[in-house]
Order: sequence, then C-alpha cells, then structure tokens
Amino acid sequence: MLAVAVGVGLSFVAAGLVGWRARPRNRVGPLLVTVGVLWWLAKLPLPISMPDGLDVVRGGAWAAVLAHLVVAYPTGRLGASAPRLVGGLAYLSVAVVGISTALRAGPAGADGSNRAGVIAIVGVLLTGSAIVGLQLVRWRRSSVTGRRYLNPVFGIGVVAVTMFVAVKPARIVGWDVSALTLVLHLTLAAIPLGYLAGMLRRRVDRSGVADLVVRLHGASRSESIEVALARTLHDPTLRVGYWVPESDRYVDLDGRTVSPSLAEEPDRLSTRIDRAGEPIAILVHDRALAEEPELIEATCAAAGLALENARLTADLRARLRQLADSRLALLRAGEAERRRLERDLHDGVQQRLLSIPMTLGLAEAVLPADPGRAVPLIAEAKNATLGILGELRALTQGLHPPVLTERGLAGAVRELTALSPVPLRLRVDVPAGLPPEVETTAYYVVAEALANITKHAAAGRADLRIGVSEGQLVVDVRDDGRGGADPAGGSGLRGLAARAAACGGSLRVESRPGNGTRVRAVLPCG
Repeated sequence: MLAVAVGVGLSFVAAGLVGWRARPRNRVGPLLVTVGVLWWLAKLPLPISMPDGLDVVRGGAWAAVLAHLVVAYPTGRLGASAPRLVGGLAYLSVAVVGISTALRAGPAGADGSNRAGVIAIVGVLLTGSAIVGLQLVRWRRSSVTGRRYLNPVFGIGVVAVTMFVAVKPARIVGWDVSALTLVLHLTLAAIPLGYLAGMLRRRVDRSGVADLVVRLHGASRSESIEVALARTLHDPTLRVGYWVPESDRYVDLDGRTVSPSLAEEPDRLSTRIDRAGEPIAILVHDRALAEEPELIEATCAAAGLALENARLTADLRARLRQLADSRLALLRAGEAERRRLERDLHDGVQQRLLSIPMTLGLAEAVLPADPGRAVPLIAEAKNATLGILGELRALTQGLHPPVLTERGLAGAVRELTALSPVPLRLRVDVPAGLPPEVETTAYYVVAEALANITKHAAAGRADLRIGVSEGQLVVDVRDDGRGGADPAGGSGLRGLAARAAACGGSLRVESRPGNGTRVRAVLPCG
C-alpha cells in the first residue's frame, strides 16, 4: 500500500507541474501539486511525532484541497458563492475535527474521542454530499461546450468523493475497508490522468485550426464560416457578427444586428476580431471558451481573411436590407400622406368648392330683381374662395418647405436657428446645386434636432455645423443637455433615419445620459 500511496501522490504532483508550466494562469496545476504534497505528508511516515490535533489536520488536509480542486475545476477559482461555500465547508470540517481531537485529551477522555469521531463522520458526509450535489447541478446547467471542458475530471471527481465518503466513516468506526481503500486510491490517481487527458484534447483542438483554414479556403458559401468556426471551437451556439462602420454596428450575413449585449448573459462572452487595428467581426460564444484564449486567438487569426471577405458581403446585405426597409417605410408614409390629403380634400375643400357655384347661382338668380340681395351672396362666395386658399396652404404644409425653394438650404437653416431659444453656434458651408431630396432631408434633420433640444434637452448651448466632406453633406447638431435620448422611442428620428437611408446616407444619434446629444447625418451630394 505504501507504493500505491507514493504513486497517487506522484500522479498529482507530476500532472500539476505539467499543467502549471503549460497554463501558468490557471490554478488547477498548483492545486494538483498541493494535493500531492499533502497526500505524501498524510500517508508517508514522519520522523517526528505531532500532537493529535495537528496529526488529524495533516491526515485530512489533502482531502480539503481536493474538494477545492473538484468544485473549482476547470479554472481553479471558486468564483460563485455556492462553490465558495462548499470549499469553505471542506476546510472548516478538517479544522473542526482537528480542534475536537486536540481537546479529547482533556477531562472528557473517551467521550471526547467519540465526539471527535462523530464530528468527523458528520463533516465527511455533509461535505461529500455537498460536493456531489454541486457537481451534478453544475453539469446539468452547463452548456454543451461547458460540459466538454468539465467532463475529463467531473466523473472521476464525483466517484472519488463518493468513495471517500464511504471509506472515511467506515474506517473511523473500525470496519475493514482495505478493498474500498484500494479502489479509492486508484480513483484518486485517475483524477490527474483525466486532467492530462483534458490538456491533450485542448492541444488537439488547437492543432485543428489548420483544418479550419482548409475548410474556409474550400468553402463554396460564406454562410459556412459560422458553421466552421462553431465546429472548430466546439460551440454550436456561436454567432458571428460582421462590423459595418457606416451604421456603427455588427450584423449577420442577413443584415440583422448582432449586439454585443448578447454577451451580457451569464453563460455568454464576446470576442472582437481585428485586422490592421480595425474591427472586422465579433464572436458571441460560450463563456467556457474563456479558459481557452490560445484556441480562440488561433481560430480568429486563421479565419481573419475569410471573415474580412464575409464582412464585405454582410455589409452589402445590411445596406440592401436597410435600403429595402427605408423604401418600405417611405412608401407607407407616402401612402398614409396621400390618404390624408385625399380625405382632407374630399371632406373639406371639395365641399366648400361645391358651395361656391351654388352661392353664385343664387346671386345670379336674384340679381335682376333685387341687386342689393345679390351683393352679400357674392361676398360670401369670395370669402369662401379665400378660405379654400387658406385650407390648401395648410394641406400642402410639410410636403416641401417653401423656404427651401425661396432661400435655399443655408437660408432656410439660418431662419430655423434664428427662432431657437437655446444659444446656438452656427457654421454653414453649403455648395450650390445640391439634389432637392438631400436639401429637404438635411433641413428636416436640423428642424427635428432643434425641436428636440428645445423640448427635451434642457441644454445651455448647442452647436450646428453643415458642410461638405469627401463628397458628402454632413449635418452635425450637438448640445450639452441631459442626454439619454432614445431614437427608438420617437417617430421623428426614426423617420429621418429612413429618409436618410433612402437617399443613400445615414443618420446616427449619440446620447449618453449626462453628456448631451449628438445628431449626425451624412448624405451623398452626387
């Protein structure tokens, strides 16, 4: 049995040193070495005698560290409150049994010894049950990827703890446990082997990155990139988002937004992929992969070129999707406006127009016999005509700002800013010959931004710049107000974003609470 004890300790120390050297940031290696050293201290004879309490702690310390190792695998960190509680219970059990044993030499005599044995049995049963229960819950709640990294030590650890729970109390009460002890030793020796097997599988995973390059090179469809990455990282839930600079967001190959906020879930993380210092994609993956930074780094490097090509495809599809959505929104808005005009013309203007011929006909009938009675009828028809003109002006209001036609974009913007109650610094440099739809969109962006500043921002000052940069008209409106504006919460900015997209441009709103709001529209001039 001495050779078995030496072999068990050697397996822990050797595996721990290998893991410590290969993964210095991971704490499993140091824990394995600690278990092996404490195992030798417990099982090998010492040249000196120790007090009973310290001798009990020496004999059980390895089990407490092993419990720590099992519940903290694969990171070596206890992390959440439940593993901390179970690990603390293991250390506390060893300490309590040691203290109770040290006190048995007092007046209690044999009763103290029995009490220490009962405490030891209760501690082992309670701690072992807690470890097994926690591990089963962890495994059940883990994802497919998490179980893959948990499995090499999970099953062996649960069996080892179960065997220890069976052997330790039986030995305390004086039963013959030689056969169970041998099985326990073999199971304990298998824990470092399971750890080394997991390390070997990680090395095989990293070597599989070369196959990823081959698969991506021969892929006939860019959609297979996400599948290939998921297979290489062994994460079926992996999602890839491609960076679109114009809209400052990540999208999938169908143009749908892939938000990094998906990674805020407890079991998800995100990894950004860059090329030449610029973002090209983001991976939203299982949190278990955080323990394999080398694998993720190698995978991202191997897939960089393919992801760059796929990003261009995703960018194009996102633009097409945005353009289709913008056109649909404008079509619906135009249809709604047409129906409004039709209804207003039918219910208002048309009825009043019909009344004018009737009034004039009545005046014509009474004119030969009673000219004085015809005068008020003619005046009534005149007033009705003037009223209809006013209604027509009201109906056409908003279809196209007349001030744009009369004074151009620069003059129309200056007229808007002249009415702003918030102090405003204005810089306008607008060339002549802008497309009418660009002028109209820019005008409404300024009008909506100034209206929001007046109503909601509580700003002390604002800054408006309009100019041309790299062949595009840039409208930039900033304020120092309360911020926190949500473009999704109002129809004004959403409609302007759709109008800008329909012109081939974009509109962005930056509004962090307490830092003011910035509305920036970029519109093509050609």
